[in-house]
Amino acid sequence: MATSNKPAHQRELYGHPAGLYVLFFTEMWERFSYYGMRALFTLFLVAETSKQNGGFGWSNEEALALYGWYTMLVYVSSIPGGWVADRFLGQKKTVMVGGILLCIGHAILALDSETTFYVGCLFIIFGVGGLKPNISSMVGGLYKPKDERRDLGFYIYYMGINIGGFLAPIICGYVGEQINWHYGFGLAAIGMILGQVVYMWGQKYLVHVGNLIDRKDEKNREMLNRPLSSVEKDRIKVLLISFLLIILFWAAFEQAGGLMNLYAKQKTDRDFFGLFVVPASVFQSVNSFFIITLATVVGAFWLKWRKKGKESSSLFKIAVGMIIMALGFGFMSAASMQYESDGSSAMYWLILAYLFHTIGELCASPPSLSFITKLAPLKYASIIMGLYWAATGLGNKVAGLIGEVSQDWGEFEIFTGILVIWSLIGVLVIVCLKPLKRLTHGAEDGEGKVSDEIQADFKIEGHEPAKGA
Repeated sequence: MATSNKPAHQRELYGHPAGLYVLFFTEMWERFSYYGMRALFTLFLVAETSKQNGGFGWSNEEALALYGWYTMLVYVSSIPGGWVADRFLGQKKTVMVGGILLCIGHAILALDSETTFYVGCLFIIFGVGGLKPNISSMVGGLYKPKDERRDLGFYIYYMGINIGGFLAPIICGYVGEQINWHYGFGLAAIGMILGQVVYMWGQKYLVHVGNLIDRKDEKNREMLNRPLSSVEKDRIKVLLISFLLIILFWAAFEQAGGLMNLYAKQKTDRDFFGLFVVPASVFQSVNSFFIITLATVVGAFWLKWRKKGKESSSLFKIAVGMIIMALGFGFMSAASMQYESDGSSAMYWLILAYLFHTIGELCASPPSLSFITKLAPLKYASIIMGLYWAATGLGNKVAGLIGEVSQDWGEFEIFTGILVIWSLIGVLVIVCLKPLKRLTHGAEDGEGKVSDEIQADFKIEGHEPAKGA
């Protein structure tokens, strides 16, 4: 529990810095707003124009094209967001500014016009650019170098993201689809405002992280002005290689918000035992539900795996995650075959696909965030995290392009192609693992000892490591 006789920023809760939970709840509500809006995005665009809850009446191709551009720009804006943090404001203040822009953007989306839709999206793009890379860097900054709690801290943080991601499509999706699209967007705005309030309240727990480096200080000036060492250059090289993997990972994974979202709406039998029809947007919560229930299970597996002395580097986890995620598209191939024969496909194919996508994400995404905080030179910490999110954005754009192509090539061909090609890429990374690890120069060494305190963290949170893991 938190130690009350210490200054707020030095207190711990369940074996982790108290500031972690401030960032946890801030990001939970920010992701509530983002995923609430994302669940409605393509469905709103393709909805028929009408006086009663009408959309824009676009074609699938047009909606997927805009979805690709929007999600790309949301994350690519992390590059200028990281640059502003490194050079002018520091991570903490840039997150504050980004949160304000997000509140404005989501509130504008609640207004009913085509102009306000585009203006709202623009504010959200700039807001995510300020918040996303810097809040992730602040999580890493809560832990000292070589602190073995760091990876688990990112798993906990990741659960916050997905609690918001789970609730948003159900709440915002239902209200948007069944009552009014713009009411759904308005609920997303309320979520973002709550996140901003939490962040402002929790500043006392974050006084030691995310501050602008004082360039007038002689030691800091020397550190910032010196050229990168050969070790730092090698680490940046391997980070850039990992970013290529991130682009590919999210290019496949983010079919969820585009192609798979439309597939759920248009080709899936969503009748639930004759009782009611499940709204298509609700399926956007399945991934987050699995993350909430499986995050500590996967984390415990990797802790136990590492304790046995087996390969557990971040690059290995990313590769394994890519393979597992790719296997999930095998279920979508089966769904496509059922649709061709029966005229609709069962909901369980989507759920199974999301299950495998989630396990793959848990293997790849939290370790990749932690990996960056271990390897990035301090003076470029925010902008390199920005490059990571930009890679995520490029992956989203490629996802949109793949979705567009599927309208001509066919879903079965696209789903099966991802299954085969992405699995092979994951295997190739594992084959090349040794030379890639040499470029890290031992950044992940010294993390092999799993302390009793770390094991206890899982028990405290009610997720004791599975005995069979």
